[in-house]
Amino acid sequence: MTNFVVKTLANAGALAVAIWLLEGITLDDGSSLGRRTLTLILVALVFGLVNLIVKPVVKLLSIPLFILTLGLFTLVVNALMLLLTSWVAKQLHLSFHVDGFWTAVLGGLIISVVSWALNLALPDKD
Repeated sequence: MTNFVVKTLANAGALAVAIWLLEGITLDDGSSLGRRTLTLILVALVFGLVNLIVKPVVKLLSIPLFILTLGLFTLVVNALMLLLTSWVAKQLHLSFHVDGFWTAVLGGLIISVVSWALNLALPDKD
């Protein structure tokens, strides 16, 4: 259970950094800090579920592209997962939005790096 909470908080932190750095990734600016934090945590949960359920299938189906691009296709897959998270968040009436593919590529890169660093720093217990 602790591992799930740590990974969700790392995702939330990484999403927050991407929102802060990129104008094309937004979280509703009109609400209170508590509401924004709750929305960010819910979006992090959605992002975690998308990465848990959809990402392995997409990676399996695109193995030839991973081999052909020497792994750089990972950036595209991460961007697609971020765009899917944005779409699911909209369906759940969460105020998270990603403006386009190239914003999603940059956002995916930022989220990957920050999440990796946070997962190194945070404890990893079950």
